[in-house]
Amino acid sequence: MFNLFKKKKPAAKSNTYLPLKVREVVRETSDTVTIYFEQPEPFLEYKPGQFLTLVMDFEGKEQRRSYSLCTSPFVDPFPGISVKRVSEGLFSNFLNEKVFPGKTINVLKPLGNFTTDFHSQNQKHFFLVAAGSGITPIMGILKSVLVNEPKSKVTLLYCSRNEEQIIFKKQLDALVEKNPARLEVIHNLSQPAESWTGMRGRLSKEKLREFAQSAESDASFQKEYFACGPEGIMDNFEEVLQDLGVPSGQVHRESFYSAAADQAHEAATHGQTGGVLTRDITVVLEGEEHAVTVTPDKTILEAGLAQDLNMPYSCQSGLCTACRGKLLSGEVKMDEDAGLSPNEKEAGYVLCCVSRPLTDDVKVTIE
Repeated sequence: MFNLFKKKKPAAKSNTYLPLKVREVVRETSDTVTIYFEQPEPFLEYKPGQFLTLVMDFEGKEQRRSYSLCTSPFVDPFPGISVKRVSEGLFSNFLNEKVFPGKTINVLKPLGNFTTDFHSQNQKHFFLVAAGSGITPIMGILKSVLVNEPKSKVTLLYCSRNEEQIIFKKQLDALVEKNPARLEVIHNLSQPAESWTGMRGRLSKEKLREFAQSAESDASFQKEYFACGPEGIMDNFEEVLQDLGVPSGQVHRESFYSAAADQAHEAATHGQTGGVLTRDITVVLEGEEHAVTVTPDKTILEAGLAQDLNMPYSCQSGLCTACRGKLLSGEVKMDEDAGLSPNEKEAGYVLCCVSRPLTDDVKVTIE
């Protein structure tokens, strides 16, 4: 098969990173910080709800992590991300402990489809569900609605462990005070103090159904739903909305973690490949064709990176679309496709970070 390809040198690593200088670090809770960056020149363009991919070296190895922007380009002068510490998290611990104003961090351009368009004549009711650090992209959307759509209103259902763990509590309180007729924030705490008088306990499917039914009962507004948090909460919310007949185009979800992709990767590393074979495929990168051998324990992205191809990527979980490519021929198996819209799937797009070739004629171009 290799005779079919013209031999080429590995693609040169181009400098596609954007250096951002840290302007301010704000402690939100005991385990969460917000990092604001100076505006570069030209200004960083992004949409509310999108994310930044940070690129850093740890022990001589390049690592990448994606973090949602918590700011709104319509409101906030400086872009910012909020990072919650994760046990043994390489990036989250470093960002919580060792980042300081003046430090420069390389990032990739903002990406993500967890967003919407805003217009001053819209009359919508935005229903937002967030849990824990899932509030991060929701904040950018919430602030953008309030400033851009004077006829629209927002209801936020926000789940936290306790009062001390409510990220952006002061900001949310100030926004409610400033927009009492247009913003309602409902807090649900899983481990509240005895003095807590609001919603408490697990955010069950029944609670989500009650929330959605109250939303759908108001016929005077067009509805738009956003959810970001643990997969279980988002799955339940989607099922409730489907049961109520809410069109899928009005429902948006953002995942920080894919159990399906993680399980597939774990199985592959232990030799459980589900019949996937070693195959030679073609990757078209920057207009050049490259022969890539993909073994059963690797994805197309992992195999390409192992051959020193400068393929784009970010989350490596099939959620962010940074590694998106278009399948020109052949068939692949995707461990996770949540990052792609139905239209993208129909057009033949695949996510290289979770794709494994099923045929020998796979050819994918990175656009």
